[in-house]
Amino acid sequence: MQSQNPNGSIITTIENTIATLEFGHPASNSFPTELLNRLTNELHSLSNNSTVSVIILKSSGSGAFCAGASFDELLAVSNAEEATQFFSGFANVLNAMRNCSKIIIGRIQGKAVGGGVGIIAACDYAMATQESAIKLSELAIGIGPFVIEPAVSRKIGKTAMTEMTLETEWKTAAWANDKGLFAKVFETTTELDTEIEAFANKLAKYNPEALIEMKKVFWEGTENWNTLLYERAEISGKLVLSDFSRNALNQFKK
Repeated sequence: MQSQNPNGSIITTIENTIATLEFGHPASNSFPTELLNRLTNELHSLSNNSTVSVIILKSSGSGAFCAGASFDELLAVSNAEEATQFFSGFANVLNAMRNCSKIIIGRIQGKAVGGGVGIIAACDYAMATQESAIKLSELAIGIGPFVIEPAVSRKIGKTAMTEMTLETEWKTAAWANDKGLFAKVFETTTELDTEIEAFANKLAKYNPEALIEMKKVFWEGTENWNTLLYERAEISGKLVLSDFSRNALNQFKK
């Protein structure tokens, strides 16, 4: 399946029960609402596809893995309903990844910010390159990583999540590896792709029913995300309309 337009692209290829799901956007693979919605829908579709046993989630190009929320769209929201709906788009993606019946392997080839870090954390297993630094800069723009916090804390713990949130500076791929966000880190994308292909093919040989049941076990205790993430979206939606956030976003855009 291929879906491309100025708001970004979603491309899925399926080979030997392995689905490769690639998202892309001209602005450093950032996410406007429409692209978040299309990614959510594609994850639901793959979850229900009996010919798929494993998903590789990747982004386009050789630069950033994901720059998080679309700054243009954040600046364009004019009321609490629009703002909450925007942040709910990330909640929808995280819940779709959590509820997906397939194991999701993250291919992280470059830097990730904000919501991009949340998407990495919602992968069941993520591998990266040394270029894959991560950052949570939300406090610097007047909001906070409220929606993605449960996913990131689940993966790296509250202490590391707190450090990332308060420092708002880049953390290296080695740091992310040490904290458990990345399972493995490689020097080159060639090495990364070789390892991901081998790992996906290994998983694809396992009993698909066993993989489905293990996926449920991995995510035990997250059932409250069906409400929690949307409550968090409301908090972000309110804060992004503040004068502090408006001024900060304009400064960042410049």
